[in-house]
Amino acid sequence: MPNEVSLTCTLNKEYLPATGQPQLAYVLMEIVPTQAMAAVQMPLNLSLVLDKSGSMDGAKMTCLKDAVKRVIDLLGPDDFISVVTFDSSPKTLVKSQQAASANDKQNLKRQVDRLSAGGGTEIAPAMEAGLSELQRAYAANRINRLVLLTDGQSEHEDRCRKQAQKQAGTGIPMLALGIGADWNEKLLLDLAGATGGQADYIAGAQDIVPYFQSTVQAMQAAVVQNAELVLRLVAGINPRKIWRVVPVIADLGYRPLSDRVVAAPLGELEKGQGQALLVELMLPPRQAGAYRIAQAEVAYDAPLLGLTQEKVRADIMMSFTQDAFQAQQVNPRVMNIVEKVTAFKLQTRALQEAEAGNIANATQQLRAAHTILLSQGDAELAKTVRLAADELEKQNKLSSEAQKTIRFGSGKTVRLDAPEQP
Repeated sequence: MPNEVSLTCTLNKEYLPATGQPQLAYVLMEIVPTQAMAAVQMPLNLSLVLDKSGSMDGAKMTCLKDAVKRVIDLLGPDDFISVVTFDSSPKTLVKSQQAASANDKQNLKRQVDRLSAGGGTEIAPAMEAGLSELQRAYAANRINRLVLLTDGQSEHEDRCRKQAQKQAGTGIPMLALGIGADWNEKLLLDLAGATGGQADYIAGAQDIVPYFQSTVQAMQAAVVQNAELVLRLVAGINPRKIWRVVPVIADLGYRPLSDRVVAAPLGELEKGQGQALLVELMLPPRQAGAYRIAQAEVAYDAPLLGLTQEKVRADIMMSFTQDAFQAQQVNPRVMNIVEKVTAFKLQTRALQEAEAGNIANATQQLRAAHTILLSQGDAELAKTVRLAADELEKQNKLSSEAQKTIRFGSGKTVRLDAPEQP
């Protein structure tokens, strides 16, 4: 029996009322590498593709150089790194190489110290150069990643999107990072999405070093690859949504494999955190009693252990009752996550409404999200959302900074203690 990954399923209610109406149930699924994976660490193959245009001058460039040097410090002897910089044209500052010794790392840092800002912003050729460096050291048993950072608008966005499609064919994801308020979030979201990666927002220069450090540490913790959830449902049960809630909230979507089987890709799992999903299921009426409503299965690869398509399964049981007191009891841990997802949906809709010019609707959604966030103790994001609602009412638009803070901060609200390991 595989023991590299644990799968636990928790319902929002142990009992549903035995009524004649369909009912919505929530299932929290926690998928975490076990202690059997504690000593495993996959080597990295990174390409840092970094904006050095004129707008990066000053504190941003100083902090960026410090961040790259911090990444170099974190590298192990089996890791590969390359650094591509760009303004109006790309330059390969560091060709793909290992930093096996302290002397190697010092040499790399000296090259990084030569960075200076100036010029325009042309991202596509730099993406191509970074991908080329990654392919030199590509291996299935490495974490292969292109990390793009920019603070501005790129020329020839269509070329960027075509290059992202080319990268998608290699299976190498992109982490697309925007710093400050002046970059095109739609472009970076498109680039990251095309490659199966992520986009994110770095508010200021002071945040670059800790962000780069935590990002590399997360990559080093990724020990499981190609994870996928398969959900086998009992007849009459319909899936509504599958949300990833840890590490960040996102609508995973799902693809039907048959009339009662759906699947959702999970990708990598990190030690100590893994992933948590919130699954919405619509259940048909049932008589009082206990029923199996679904079976969850997670398939995964552990390349360094030579394992492919290992599987872990868990049955999902639901009881129906005529006892009103039993039916009122809820799992507060799961319901807390349901509330966080609700706040996320409200903020997402608010941004869509504001973009469409529906200011009253957008404001209403933001104020509803603010109430939930405040009740859950997310004071900083709640304040941002409240100020954004005030700004919308007064100016009929949101600032770029408010949009980015909400769009990229709204999914980072769920924090779970790891479930007990087998």
